Amino acid sequence: MLDIIIRVNMSSLEVTMEKLPEGYRNLSGRGLTSRVVVDEVNPGADPLGPRNKLVLACGLLADSGVSSSGRLSVGAKSPLTGGIKESNAGGIAAYKMARLGIRAIIVEGMSQNGHQHVLVLDKNGGSLRPGGDLSMLGVYDKAQRIYDQYGKKVGAVIIGPAGERRQVTAGITNNDPSGHPGRYCGRGGLGAVMGSKGLLAVILDDTGASPVGPVRRDQFLSRAKQIARWIKETPQTAEVFPKYGTASMLDTTDAIGGLPTRNFSTGTFEGAEKINGYALHNTIVARGGQGTPTHSCMPGCHIKCSNVFPGRDGNAVVSPLEYETIGMVGANCGIDDLDVIARINYLCNDYGVDTIEVGCALAVAMEAGLMPFGDSGAALAAVEEMAKDTFLGKIIASGVVTAGRVLGVQRVPAVKGQGMPAYDPRAVKGTGVTYATSPMGADHTAGNTVRLNIRHSQREGQVRASRDAQLGIALMDCLGLCVMLVTALKDRGLLAELVSSRFGRNVTLEVLLDMARETLDIERAFNRGAGLTAAHDRLPEFFYHETNPVSGTVFDINREDLEQ
Repeated sequence: MLDIIIRVNMSSLEVTMEKLPEGYRNLSGRGLTSRVVVDEVNPGADPLGPRNKLVLACGLLADSGVSSSGRLSVGAKSPLTGGIKESNAGGIAAYKMARLGIRAIIVEGMSQNGHQHVLVLDKNGGSLRPGGDLSMLGVYDKAQRIYDQYGKKVGAVIIGPAGERRQVTAGITNNDPSGHPGRYCGRGGLGAVMGSKGLLAVILDDTGASPVGPVRRDQFLSRAKQIARWIKETPQTAEVFPKYGTASMLDTTDAIGGLPTRNFSTGTFEGAEKINGYALHNTIVARGGQGTPTHSCMPGCHIKCSNVFPGRDGNAVVSPLEYETIGMVGANCGIDDLDVIARINYLCNDYGVDTIEVGCALAVAMEAGLMPFGDSGAALAAVEEMAKDTFLGKIIASGVVTAGRVLGVQRVPAVKGQGMPAYDPRAVKGTGVTYATSPMGADHTAGNTVRLNIRHSQREGQVRASRDAQLGIALMDCLGLCVMLVTALKDRGLLAELVSSRFGRNVTLEVLLDMARETLDIERAFNRGAGLTAAHDRLPEFFYHETNPVSGTVFDINREDLEQ
């Protein structure tokens, strides 16, 4: 039961199966990817060289029927931050891994002579097959070719041309139950790591698999049903998320001055009502066709906060269209047109790059004068340049730090080389602390505080709020659980009961929290070994002295507080 590690040596083209080491038995998700990277990768290794390793892991509850438990974690040393990185997403890949009994896939070495491969895993084991026919295809064409050859029900973990070109904004995606290949582990440039190995896709075929059920079945089912009841009893997970998705956050951030607008020059957007959750929902419903505002990204999820955004003709444009993309490609670039944002989202997905990083880079290009803020046509054209691999396309696909250096812009919103998501740290200071101190770089998913009932623009209490959030999110990441579940999770002790009853051993909440704490500690230690010091745990200088005109604040958490 989830006790297999698949090791893939791209240098020798060998695929071997190992038993999960005893010391790893409680580890999954981010806890397992980070532990393998720490144990097996030299912190000084070249992120795109043969000594780096790419680790894919599912959660302990991935195929169990527990809502929101099917996140796929991917980890490696990041070519974007230079430190350790874990990025996770929904989809069906983790579910398929778990049904095959696979806890993790470790990809090491590097393919010789530029040859590219596809890894195929099924109930009989795994093999590497030639993947040249997929080379340089966009993600959507890659996915269709995979479905044509292996069937529509397989899980498919894919990189786009950006990953093949080793561009440091490249992500790794997988497909959802509807076949949309848009569930991105987008942050940190891990798609470039996968591309550097010569691996284009991982195919997970669980046909004929015989997964083992929970050891204490009645107890497990009782606790899983309690999770489902909590979801249905909580307005946020029962009504808001299924109707408006993550875009429901836009009005909140706009109201408190935390919506990055025109390269973080202010915190509220005059076009917010055109791109918020209501506008998104109403547009999808009005157009009908293939569109839906309520969509599940993974099997068995009761929250269903995903969506399918249709064009004017009713045909699907992209799935999902989420708050981070709307905030960074929309407000941060001064664009108030959902159709343009959705088209850019599609192009980024197809090319295989992170929409947050691209939104940051586009806004910096606008500040540099390459195009005006709000110029939808110019923004679309710039994104199209990425696939053409022109100089402008290379600059955008290289991320916001490189774009700022090349274009001579000083106001670059990034930490540890990674662009900031859609929360201004002067207005949401707890999230700003997370940006500064997380081993992951500027990453809201590492510990977002915006939903907490605190005064986000005041200084007091923000370090503690961030620390608690980082620990709580690490716990969810280590179990392969979606953070959207947190709102409805009334007792985290239930998570320990689920793990205990599934595997037939006694695991306490404190054991799980210790796992989360240790994960944060070893990630931080790895980064120190890679040369990232306390000096890197800082926001860009302009956030400390430029006042956000909406919140009336600067980021005033001092270094001593951050070093706590």
